[in-house]
Amino acid sequence: MTQVKPIDVAPPGETPAYTLAHLSDPHLTSLDGVRPGELLNKRLLGYLSWRTRRRGEHRMEVLDALVEDLHRARPDHTVITGDMTHVGLPRECRKVSEWLSSFMDPQHLTIVPGNHDAYVAAPWGKTMGLWTSYMAPDAVAGETRDTLFPALRQRGPLALIGLSTACPTPPFLATGRAGAAQLAALEQVLRETGAQGRVRVLLIHHPPLKGSIGWRKRLEDADALCGVIARQGVEVVLHGHTHRPAADLMATGRGAVPVIGVPSASAIGHKPGRQAQYHLCRFHEGQRGWRLHVSVRGYDPETGRFIPGGAQQYSLPGGNGRVPGHEDIDQRARRKR
Repeated sequence: MTQVKPIDVAPPGETPAYTLAHLSDPHLTSLDGVRPGELLNKRLLGYLSWRTRRRGEHRMEVLDALVEDLHRARPDHTVITGDMTHVGLPRECRKVSEWLSSFMDPQHLTIVPGNHDAYVAAPWGKTMGLWTSYMAPDAVAGETRDTLFPALRQRGPLALIGLSTACPTPPFLATGRAGAAQLAALEQVLRETGAQGRVRVLLIHHPPLKGSIGWRKRLEDADALCGVIARQGVEVVLHGHTHRPAADLMATGRGAVPVIGVPSASAIGHKPGRQAQYHLCRFHEGQRGWRLHVSVRGYDPETGRFIPGGAQQYSLPGGNGRVPGHEDIDQRARRKR
């Protein structure tokens, strides 16, 4: 049987080129002390959800342990795919801004917003606009969602492309929407970065594949987004929103695109499979093109630390998507023992 390599070692003939850390849905804020006047809209429902459930699930000590583990891992760049807050209050957005400043500088951290960050219509400059330096494309310092996204940030061999699906929705809905203008601009960005030979990584909060989440939380224009990807190609899609691990493939004429999601970065894990994780995505260029090795780091409640949680590997388009005969690397290792 083929010998299994440690997950941190590149396969023969391949050199580790770039390591990208992916986390999502930290919900890092608290709603303690919120005034009743701040909840005279849909935010009241979000506050009740936090009060009865989310404040016990999303724990700052879990996120602190993740940050400590991430700093030890020392990735080249880190991405967060949305839901920094619970209900998008200005006070929450200020808290997030303070946390971002203490966590990492904008050159090494990219974020996109999630539906909780756009819970209701609110002034951009007092809410998500406070995070502009972590979202803005390299060449533009815009001030609104329309001028920021899609946001292209070139890091090493990667073209990180942030797409915003965050928009206010009626009560009981957590849907997202990219919109026609953003998708038209995305088509051009994908075309240009593809022609440059960049490894294009699409960052988005809502998963783009139908059936990956319920109707109430879906991406409304998923078909249109998938059409853009089918025409122009992309190498990897990273998302959040589902609060559970996800590893899917999007079939395109250019090859199978990995679509990878992570659970909440702060979840203590009251439900099975929902404990906090983050991914270390290692991009390698070999003789047969680019390959992606995803190492899972998961929260261990017994030790209060993040520990290895398995790994997956993919060949990227125009390869054949997931490596033929794919299975989790740690499963093969257990069988060999």
